[in-house]
Amino acid sequence: MKSTFEQMGGTYRQEGDYLLPNLALPNSQDYQIGKYGLLRWSYLKNHRKSIYTAMFLDGTLYQHLAEIDRSCNERIELMTRLMAKREGVTEAQKESDQMAWVGHMNSIKSRAEEIILAELVYS
Repeated sequence: MKSTFEQMGGTYRQEGDYLLPNLALPNSQDYQIGKYGLLRWSYLKNHRKSIYTAMFLDGTLYQHLAEIDRSCNERIELMTRLMAKREGVTEAQKESDQMAWVGHMNSIKSRAEEIILAELVYS
């Protein structure tokens, strides 16, 4: 008599004295997950366990993390550029006073990152 797993087309492999099911995650593409994807992964795993588990079992978790990472990077770059323009940070300032320019740009990037983290990663 076949098990339900075998009736659904599943197969087993022999490992020592045990028969183990041959399981593979769907969509086994290699996704590049960076800083923001890992932050999202940690948030889902620790604070939204049901969403994390459902996405993991569906095989959509890594695709979601890669998309979050890509979106965060794009939006931070865009917001940094727009905030720098609005605050009058220019290349002329970069040439005349590099340290002030670096401090201003770091402040802008930090604010943009805080906004993006609240909107995309921790929501």
